[in-house]
Amino acid sequence: MTGAGLSGKALLLTALALLALAFAALWWRAARQPQARPSWPPSWGQVAVGVVTDFLDTLGIGSFATTTSLFKLRRMVRDEEIPGTLNIGHAVPTFAEAFIFIAVVEVEIQTLAALLAASMVGAWFGAGVVARWPRRRIQGGMGLLLLAAAGLMVVRQLGAVPEGGATLGLNGARLAAGVAGNLVLGALMTLGIGLFAPCMIMVALLGMNQTTAFPIMMGSCAFLMPAGSVRFLRQGRFDPRAALGLTLGGLPAVLVAAFIVKGLPLDWVKWLVVAVVVYTAIAMLRSAAKGKENA
Repeated sequence: MTGAGLSGKALLLTALALLALAFAALWWRAARQPQARPSWPPSWGQVAVGVVTDFLDTLGIGSFATTTSLFKLRRMVRDEEIPGTLNIGHAVPTFAEAFIFIAVVEVEIQTLAALLAASMVGAWFGAGVVARWPRRRIQGGMGLLLLAAAGLMVVRQLGAVPEGGATLGLNGARLAAGVAGNLVLGALMTLGIGLFAPCMIMVALLGMNQTTAFPIMMGSCAFLMPAGSVRFLRQGRFDPRAALGLTLGGLPAVLVAAFIVKGLPLDWVKWLVVAVVVYTAIAMLRSAAKGKENA
């Protein structure tokens, strides 16, 4: 990698470190507000959800759909608070993932920076909308998008995604398409829909080397989640104990997956995740329909 590339990567990692510190300070301030609900201690179940989902996240499966499913099945978090809890609780483990993969995987720094910035803009505007949505609209939106996420998982599992090319960066029309795509994916993240599967498909369709998807998708999440979380923190639309449980369980799980396990045969786990996500999507849509009837 050239000196300019190394310098750009160092600046990006520095920005990520500063963002992580600012996010931690913002969360601490929100937790100390008089009207804030108790955030300590999280239950063992909430910590366990963080361990499982962020372990799988580091290996490329994603954490949002799996966490949503576990929260819904175990009735740990109210449906309308799930998007905020995901974005806030998974932020710190995602910082760790982004540091690791941005540092070790080669990708053109200008392309990476442009896609990360687009995801942040999308998350900021998306969270501003979702944080004000009523419970039934969130249930319906999450149900539909979870079905879409399950469809993308199936496409990946069946090998229907192109293998991508050898390029490590984008320019011209392809860069514009990537920026537009990541902006939309950043907005959808604030509704609790993971970015990993669609980002991997987008990177392949744009002709990039598939390894570049890891720093792009994990860096995008690391930069966009604090941007979106600000809105959820201000509105109080998250579960503090569950979010803290995700962080405490997720951070060590990321380090174990990245430095010790590194890779596992996960085909059967991926199909199980698809089945659980579909079930959760149907449950969300049923809850939304019941809410409409009651209204």
